[in-house]
Amino acid sequence: MALKDEFPPEGSDYLGGTSDGYVYRTIFAGATLAHSYDMVRQFLAEEGFGHLPLPADVEELKMFRLSTRNRQILMFEDNGYVHNPIKILFPNDARQKRALILEIYNEAIPKHLLRFHRRLD
Repeated sequence: MALKDEFPPEGSDYLGGTSDGYVYRTIFAGATLAHSYDMVRQFLAEEGFGHLPLPADVEELKMFRLSTRNRQILMFEDNGYVHNPIKILFPNDARQKRALILEIYNEAIPKHLLRFHRRLD
């Protein structure tokens, strides 16, 4: 069953990622950032999110990266591509240059949009 149709329950591990019932998080790290992004796109397609608009390639994805080095700002802003119900984020740790963090939000929970846009804890 695809993640879109059956969201992983709280405390579960699913295909290398974890879920708290509201958000599924996993990290993709390939030989290059382009490989990592290809893995993210493939995962999204296999898990029922292939219909979402995504950046065309890794160069377009990089345009969504925040240009600040200020860690305080990075705590409050999403550093990457955001399109409900997914976030493709760049790690705050500069040593993880080839990694991407994928977050998928559970659309079935109450106040989903508020959680997605960080307006509700």
